Order: sequence, then structure tokens, then C-alpha cells
Amino acid sequence: MLSELLVKELEQESASSFKMLVLVPGDQLNWQPHPKSMTLGKLAGHVTEIHSWIKFCIEREVMDFGIEKWEPITADNGEGFAQQAKELTKESMDALKNSDDDTFLNKRWAMKYNGQMIMDFTKYEAVRHSLSQMIHHRAQLGVFLRLLDIPIPGTYGPSADEMEM
Repeated sequence: MLSELLVKELEQESASSFKMLVLVPGDQLNWQPHPKSMTLGKLAGHVTEIHSWIKFCIEREVMDFGIEKWEPITADNGEGFAQQAKELTKESMDALKNSDDDTFLNKRWAMKYNGQMIMDFTKYEAVRHSLSQMIHHRAQLGVFLRLLDIPIPGTYGPSADEMEM
């Protein structure tokens, strides 16, 4: 069943996210490596909110970001971001466990902006896209932390920092 495979994947990826998020220093939330980059706090909030997307994609058919308001996640420090990500992951896990292959393969999810289609996926594709976004932005967060000289944890094996120990 697809939900069982996705649960395993979310468990692995969210555990890596928690290890990374907890390291975000509260006194550097407004720091950004480049004027075109997000601030550290905005990126940490984005990584955190992605943990809710799986539930969101399963339970909704469409999201129009031009019409519906989306509130970014904020916290005072890494512990706050990690705790919120854990809570959101639990909700996404529950949504996955209560889904079946028919939901993933035969039902659709769409992202729009003011009525214009941006993405049109099966729910399976939407969940996989969410996991890919989690991985992508978590890696981006690792670069931000590295630039701040914060040792980063490994995700799929030891990091360079862990290899030095």
C-alpha cells in the first residue's frame, strides 16, 4: 500500500528535518546570505510548514494562494521550529495512515494562484512533491547553517562535521 511506503519516507525525512531545525539560532533569524535569499527565520519556517503539506494535500483538492490566506510559521528559535514540525508531522502521518491507494492514484490536488493553474497532480504526486520540497529546503537550511559556522548533522550518513569527531 502506498501509504505505508510514504509513512516510512516521512519518518526518515522528518527525523532529518528535526535535527536540522533545532540548530537554528534565535539570534540569527533575520540573517540572510544574499539579498535575494530568504532570511534564516523565514527558511526555517518554510521547512517547518512543509511538514503540514502532506495532510493538506490529502485533505484538500485545491489551494488558491491568490485567494486563500496562508500564514507563515514563525518561532523564536530552533527548538520552537522543531517542535512545530513534530506536531505537523504527526498530523501528516495520521492523514497518510488513514488514506488508501484509491485516494493517492485517483484523486487530484491542484495549486492555483487567482484561478490560474500552477500545479495539477494526483494526490500521490502532491505528497511526493511535498517530500521533495522538504528535502530541497532542508538542504538549503544546511547551507545557511554552514555559512554561520554551525556544525550540521548528517541526513543520509555522517556529515563532514560528524566525520571530524
